[in-house]
Amino acid sequence: MDLDLKNLPRLALGPLDNTLVDALTKGMPAAAGTLRLGEIGMQGWNLLRGDLPFPVAVIREERLRANSAWMRDFAAANGLLLAPHGKTTMAPHLYDRQIEDNSWAITVATAQQVLVAQRFAVERVILANQPAGRQNIDACLGALHGAGGVELYVLADSVEGVAALREGTARRAPPARNPLRVLVEVGFAGGRTGARSRDDALAVARAVASTPGLVLAGVECFEGVAPDPDAAEALVAEVVAVGRAILDADMLPEEAPLILSAGGSAFFDRVGETLAAFGADRPVRRVLRSGCYLTHDIMGYAAAFERIRRETSLTLPEGGLESALEVWAMVQSRPEAGKAILTMGKRDVGSDAGLPKPIWLYPGDGSLKAPTPMPGGHEVEALNDQHCHMVLPEDSPLQVGDMVGFGIGHPCTTFDKWKLLMIVDGDYTVTKGITTFF
Repeated sequence: MDLDLKNLPRLALGPLDNTLVDALTKGMPAAAGTLRLGEIGMQGWNLLRGDLPFPVAVIREERLRANSAWMRDFAAANGLLLAPHGKTTMAPHLYDRQIEDNSWAITVATAQQVLVAQRFAVERVILANQPAGRQNIDACLGALHGAGGVELYVLADSVEGVAALREGTARRAPPARNPLRVLVEVGFAGGRTGARSRDDALAVARAVASTPGLVLAGVECFEGVAPDPDAAEALVAEVVAVGRAILDADMLPEEAPLILSAGGSAFFDRVGETLAAFGADRPVRRVLRSGCYLTHDIMGYAAAFERIRRETSLTLPEGGLESALEVWAMVQSRPEAGKAILTMGKRDVGSDAGLPKPIWLYPGDGSLKAPTPMPGGHEVEALNDQHCHMVLPEDSPLQVGDMVGFGIGHPCTTFDKWKLLMIVDGDYTVTKGITTFF
C-alpha cells in the first residue's frame, strides 16, 4: 500500500481525558465537584432525571457512530478519501472517531486549529485556508518540525500568497523529509477565496513548484457557498481542469500523486461524481472534506441529504444520516397565553442557519419513560443571550419545569458555544464528556 494511503493512527487522548473539569464549565453539575474529563461517563448522570444543568448540549452516541460509519462506507464505495473538516467540532475525541472510521486526514481552518490537531497527534492535516500573516505562516512551518511534525497541506490562491509562504520558508526552512504541501485553490466570481481564472490558478501552481520548501500537491475548492448544485459541480469541474493542466505541464514532483479535493457537506454527490470522472496515468487522491455529516442537522444539511438521495448516481450505503446534536432547555416561565420562555439563548445554540426547532418534550415530573415528539404549533420566535422565546398553540401541554429538546441547523455554530458536551445513550444517560478547542 502507498505510504500516504495508510490509515492514520488513533489519537493520543490520555492527557485530555485526565484534564480537570468543574462547575465553572458550562454543562457541569454544580454538585459534581472536580472530575477528570474521562470520569464524566462513570457518574451515571441522566439528562431526563435532571442530573445535568439546563441548558445542556448532548450528542446521541448511536447516531454519531452510525453517521460516521455511513460516511466511511460512502467514501469507500465511491473511490473517495475522507478528510473530515475538524473545525465543525474542534473536538479531538470526535476526530478519533472519524480516524477510527478510516479518515485519510483531518481538515482544519486556522493555524490555531492545526496546532490543536498536532497536540493530539493527528499525523496528516489539511489547512483548508491560505495562511496569512507572519504568525500564522510561522506556526504552520513550525508544525512540520520534530518527531511530532505533521504532514501539512495548505492552500494558495495567488502568487502574492505564495510569496508570503516563500518569505516564511526563508525564515525557517521545512525539513527536507517534510515540506509544506500546497493545494492551489480555485474559486468563482462572488464567492470566497480562490483563483478566479484558470490562468491565475496555473500561475499559482508554477509559483509553488518553483519555491524551495514548498511542494505542489494538487488543486481544491470549497463549493459549499455555491448557489446551487449545478454551480457547485461547475466549480469542482474547474478543479479537475486545473489538475489536468498541471499534469500536462508536468509540474508535480516525480511519481507524486495528484490531490483533487472539495468540501462536500451539502454537495458531496456532485463532488464525488465529478472527481470520479477524472483519470490519469499517475495516482490520484480524490479527497472529500465533509465535516457536518458527523452530527448532521434537521435543517439545511438534512434537506441537502434528501436531494442527494433523489439525484445522485453514486453508491449510497444502507441507512442514512441523522441529526445527533441536540440542545436541551427547561421551561422557565409561562408569562402569558401562547408564550413560553426557556433557559436557552444565543450563547447556547446556533441560529445562523435558522432558529432551533423544538423536537422533544419531557415532562418535569418525570411521568414518562422517554421523551415524546413535540406537538405541532410550538415554534421558536426569538433568542436573547440566555433566553428562548417560544410561541405555543392554545392547547400546549408545556408547563414550567418541563424539558424541551431542540434540533439545530449548521452544527458548527452550536459546537463553538460549548467547551464541554455530553455524549448520551438512547436513554439519555451520559456515557462520556468531550471538550472542544475553539
